[in-house]
Formats: sequence, structure tokens, C-alpha cells
Amino acid sequence: MTASAEARETALLAAQAAADKLATDVSIVDVSDRLAITDAFVLASAPNERQVQAIVDEVEERLRQHGIKPVRREGVAESRWVLLDFVDVVVHVQHAEERAYYALERLWKDCPTIPFEDRPRHVTPDGDTAPPSDASAEPSSAASSAEETTGR
Repeated sequence: MTASAEARETALLAAQAAADKLATDVSIVDVSDRLAITDAFVLASAPNERQVQAIVDEVEERLRQHGIKPVRREGVAESRWVLLDFVDVVVHVQHAEERAYYALERLWKDCPTIPFEDRPRHVTPDGDTAPPSDASAEPSSAASSAEETTGR
């Protein structure tokens, strides 16, 4: 069994949000064959606590725009390793030191990855960078039906 289409879409949205806030080493691991509680992990790193928090905030905001809210948040006070649980997807945003020490990719190395490629950000007329124009598009019909049945 592989991650559901809704989980893949959510994971890709979260990964892009993290990348847009300059997360490093963004990857998605399909853990659906190994864990019954979630389908995918999104892993992202940042060089400091402030950047970890900025990434977490962006992931939450981007997914909230698509009607997806976390059911649990852990580690926000310390901002060294923040876990956002969106049920089908768990986002791990780690300080680079924790990422190297805990090496979640090594722990889940037998699981397939979901391909993620950072889309280039666009420069707005005032010189700021913005996510690609389709980043705020409506969720797919599959994600919409999942929201209706799960209440997310």
C-alpha cells in the first residue's frame, strides 16, 4: 500500500511551503507500509530556531488555506524539532543539528520517497519573492472530499 493521493498532495503542499521559507534538505518519505497512523513524513531543516519557527508558520498557513489544520503540534516552544501532525502527513521541521543527529532518513531508509522538486519563487513588482501563482489554488476534488469526510 502506498500513500493516498490526498496524503501525497498534502505532503507536497507542506514541502513546498517549507522550501518557500528556505528550508534545506526537504524530503518526503512514504511510511504508509510501515506505520498505520500516517502515510507520509515531510522532513525539513533550518540553521536556527528562528528559521524553524518561520517554516512551521508557513506550513501551517499554507495548509490552512487548503482547509487542512494540524491535530497536534509539538516542540514549538523550543523550536529545535517541531512536529506538525496533519493525520495523514506528519511534518518534521528540525534544526540542522537535530536533523544530523537523529537522521530520520536513515531510520526510514527502507521506505520509498515521494519525489519533490522545489518550484522557483516569483519576484513580485516590489522586489519580494512570492510562491508560484498556483500555490494558492483550490485543493483538488479528492482533497475536498477528504476534508468533507474527515472534517479537516
